[in-house]
Amino acid sequence: MHHFIWNIDPILLDFGVIKIRWYGLMFASGFVGSFLTMQWIYQREGKNVEELDTLLWYMVIATVVGARLGHTLFYDPAYYLSNPVKILAIWEGGLASHGAAIGILTALYLYRRKFGDSYFWLLDRVTIPTALAGALIRIGNFFNSEILGLPTQEPWGVIFARVDPLPRHPVQLYEAFGYLLVYGICLQIYKKQADKPGFVFGCFLIMMFSVRFLLEYFKTEQAMYNTGLALTAGQLLSIPFILAGIACVIWSLKNHSSKAIA
Repeated sequence: MHHFIWNIDPILLDFGVIKIRWYGLMFASGFVGSFLTMQWIYQREGKNVEELDTLLWYMVIATVVGARLGHTLFYDPAYYLSNPVKILAIWEGGLASHGAAIGILTALYLYRRKFGDSYFWLLDRVTIPTALAGALIRIGNFFNSEILGLPTQEPWGVIFARVDPLPRHPVQLYEAFGYLLVYGICLQIYKKQADKPGFVFGCFLIMMFSVRFLLEYFKTEQAMYNTGLALTAGQLLSIPFILAGIACVIWSLKNHSSKAIA
């Protein structure tokens, strides 16, 4: 059986000292797409679009710092605590979505204290483009031939020639597609249930981290240690987010009536 061979150079443009990588392009595109989505939401609700510049910076810093610290503490703490300078070496790879989620939640709390928006109002809206950014970042992982899937003989298996000759599940693309679905569904929920604080956010957490939980069964183990359980580190980290999402949805439905924004 013939499988698709993926052997693209992760560097898109090489100017010597400066190198532009596909991953970096996807990462930046995620924030551009997020900004445009939030711009549409702010215009739709008559909010001051100029506030988005500050919000974007909060989100960028929170995503990078949170994702990096999440990777170092969740997936290989012994190495990074022994080599703390390596925590800053983002160019060597290593960003964790669970850490990014914690970073974003913290940044939005700080942003809300400064600008006075309701915390759940922000969460319900910011989580929508977060799913889009997550999808684009996973496409960047595909270009980097990282976060690999398990070997498979399915016809859609991909051989990552820069890694090994085994056909593998293109789990990065599975995850990207899953996050794009979450993005589209959250947009529709927002249009119909935006008056229920916490509802969109809760649905986002349930869907986003359920996708992450399920796809862990198709991934190679990322943590540098064995959990000793039937679940991977990524699955264990996803469970609290899923439970928090369920709690948010229940709380929202119990405390707020349904009224869609026109």
